[in-house]
Amino acid sequence: IRWEIITDSQPPVTVRVTPIELNQGVDLWKFDIVLDTHTGSLDENPLQVITLVDDKGSKYTPILWEGPGSGGHHKEGILVFNAINPTPKYVELKIKNVGGVPERSFKWNIK
Repeated sequence: IRWEIITDSQPPVTVRVTPIELNQGVDLWKFDIVLDTHTGSLDENPLQVITLVDDKGSKYTPILWEGPGSGGHHKEGILVFNAINPTPKYVELKIKNVGGVPERSFKWNIK
């Protein structure tokens, strides 16, 4: 399955999220996360500012960030969650307080 790439371009930070693994029958769900800015520094810890929400409103925190730490104008890595069972109809990735934006939302239908 090729999942839709979703981009949120609210200044000063552009965030692009691509699900890599979001299928039924796997243990881990993975998202490629790219953050870009031309001003300031990307100091947020993805493990602290990103959650996954299912169709029932349950929230899940990531278990692993495979990428660089804080700082710089460009940050890209893989954010890993335990798969949600049973598989929800959709999931929404929420990113809080990056670039002064209270919340950015990225949603994919699974079923």
